[in-house]
Amino acid sequence: MIKISQLVNQHQQNIRNFVIIAHIDHGKSTLADRMLELTGTVEKRKMREQFLDQMELEREKGITIKMQPVRMRYKDYILNLIDTPGHVDFSYEVSRALACVEGAILLVDATQGVQAQTISNLHFAKKENLKIIPVINKIDLPNAQVEETKNEIKKLLDVPEEDILTISAKTGEGVEKVLEAVIEKVPPPFTQPTINSQQSTTLRALIFDSTFDPYKGIIAYVRIFDGAVMKDEKLKMLATGAHYETLEIGYFLPQMSPRPSLDMGEIGYIATGLKEPSKIQIGDTITRNIDTAKYRVEPLHGYLEPKPMVWSSVFPKNQDDFEEMKDALKKLKLNDSALTFEVESIEALGRGFKVGFLGTLHLEIVGERLRREYGFDIIFTNPSVLYKLKLQHGGDINVYSASGFPEESKILEIKEPWVKLEIITPHRYQGALMELLDKKRGKFISSEYLGSERLILYYEIPLAEIIIDFYDQLKSATSGYGSLFYELLDWRKSDLVKLDILIAGNKEDAFSQVVPRERAYEEGKRIAHNLKELLPPQLFAVAIQASIGGRILVRENLKTLKKNVTAHLYGGDRTRKMKLWKKQKKGKEKLKESGRVEIPPEVFLKMLKK
Repeated sequence: MIKISQLVNQHQQNIRNFVIIAHIDHGKSTLADRMLELTGTVEKRKMREQFLDQMELEREKGITIKMQPVRMRYKDYILNLIDTPGHVDFSYEVSRALACVEGAILLVDATQGVQAQTISNLHFAKKENLKIIPVINKIDLPNAQVEETKNEIKKLLDVPEEDILTISAKTGEGVEKVLEAVIEKVPPPFTQPTINSQQSTTLRALIFDSTFDPYKGIIAYVRIFDGAVMKDEKLKMLATGAHYETLEIGYFLPQMSPRPSLDMGEIGYIATGLKEPSKIQIGDTITRNIDTAKYRVEPLHGYLEPKPMVWSSVFPKNQDDFEEMKDALKKLKLNDSALTFEVESIEALGRGFKVGFLGTLHLEIVGERLRREYGFDIIFTNPSVLYKLKLQHGGDINVYSASGFPEESKILEIKEPWVKLEIITPHRYQGALMELLDKKRGKFISSEYLGSERLILYYEIPLAEIIIDFYDQLKSATSGYGSLFYELLDWRKSDLVKLDILIAGNKEDAFSQVVPRERAYEEGKRIAHNLKELLPPQLFAVAIQASIGGRILVRENLKTLKKNVTAHLYGGDRTRKMKLWKKQKKGKEKLKESGRVEIPPEVFLKMLKK
C-alpha cells in the first residue's frame, strides 16, 4: 500500500519552479505566450499577445512591469513559471521572483546579444544558486548573430555550446526543447534550511507579492516551503503578527483559480480577508496560528528592503483628495513593495507625499496608475536624489528635494550619491559614449571586451546625472545599441546649488533643482525654455525666471493671448479704439500684479520627460 507521504513526495518530484530573466525587449513575454499555448494552459481562441501582461500600461508600453506567476501542466509535470520585468527600474521584482524558484531561463536576443540587465539578472540568479538554462531567441530574424551570441554566453556562463538552446519565440521553433530542458535540468522544490527537525510538518510560506481585492481583502502571492495550507485554516504572519482565516486559496492559471489546498513546493495565492495594508509585508512568513516560540517556527529568508534611488513629491491637485490618495498609495504599495512614501506639506502645493522610486520609469508608471486606476489629477515635483548636508552651525540633515534645501549661507558641505555604472555597447560608439559621460561628471574606471565587437564600460557617476533623460541620450549616442545597469556606491562631497524657478514672480517648488554650480546657467536656460514651450499662453505678460539665492540668471517671456477688443467697432473717430486699448492695457497690468499662472498637471509629466 502506497503511503500518503510517498504520494506527496512524488508530487513534489514532479514540480518545476522557474523564471524567465532577460534584458528589456528580448522576448520574455512572447516565450511565455508560446509556453502557454504548448501546455494548453490558455485556449487558442482566448490567446492574445503578451498574455501574462495584465496591466493596460504594460500592453501600451510593450514592457513587463509586474511579475506574473502561472501554473502549467506538461506531460506529467507541473511547471510554475514567473514572468519577470527586464527594465533596470524593476530589478527588485526580479530578485523577489528568484527567491521562489529553483531554475531560470536566461533569454538573450540574437540580434542584440548579451545586455547590461542580462548580466545583472544573471548575478542575482547565481546568488540564489539557481540552475541556469541559456536560451538564444529571435534566430529567425535576418540580422540574428547566433554564433556571436553563443560565444558571449559561453564566456559568461562557462558552458559547452550544446547546452545553449536556440529558439524563435515568435514562430515557436525550439520552444518545446526549452520545456524539456526545464524538466530535465531544474531540480524539484526544496525547503529552506532550518535547525528544527520537525519544521517540515509546520506550514511556512513566503510572501513574494500581494494585491488588494475589495471583497477578499489582501491576496498574498506565496511559495510554500514547508507543510501545506487548507482553506478556512487559521493563519498568521510572523513579522506583523496579523491573525486571519483563509477565505480562498488557489493557483494562477493564469487567472486566480480556487483549490482546496496548496502543498509543499507549490506557488499560489492566499486570500486573507485583511483590509489594512500595513498588516502584510513582502518577504514575511505565513504559518499556522500556533505558539511559534514553543514550536520553534523560524521565519524564511525574506528580502532586503529596496532602497529608493529617486525621490519626488506628489500632490493631489484637489486638496480634498488627500486622504483618498493616501489610501490609494497604500494599495499600490501592496502590489509594488519598492514604493515608499510619507506625508509632507509644501506651502505652495499643500499637503502631499514624499515618494521614493527605483527610477524615473518607476515614477512615471506610479503616476499613470494613480491617474488611471484612481482618477486623481496630480502634481509631481522635479525628481531628485537624497542629499546629505552638513550645516555651518553644526548638525547633519538629509534633504530629499530642492524645496527642502536651506539658504546657501547655512550650508557647510553637500554630499550626493554616486553609482557604479555598467554600459554595454558596440566598440565603435566608445568615443561618443565617453564624451557623454564626461559631460555628466562621470569617472572612467575600466573596460573589457565582451566578444569581438562589443565592450563593457565601467564608470562612477553621480546618480542625479542619470535619473532624467540619460537613457534616451545613451540610446542616441549608440544608435539604440547601448544598455546600462547601475548600483549605489556611496555619498561624495560636491559643489552644488539650488536653482529656483519663478513663474510670474511666484516660486514654483515643483520645478526647482539642485545642480552643479558650473552648470547652473545652462540648466536654468533649459528649464525656462521648456516651460515657455509647454505652458499655455496667458492674458497677461508672464516672466519665467531661473535664480540662485535671489539672483536672476535667466529670463524667458511666455506668449500673451491677444484679444481684438475693437473688432466690433467700425468707422468713427480713432479715439474710441484708443480708449478700449488703454482699458485693455490697464486690465493686463492689474492681472500681472495679482494673477497666478495655473499649471496643467500634464506639464509636470512632460517636464520629467524633457
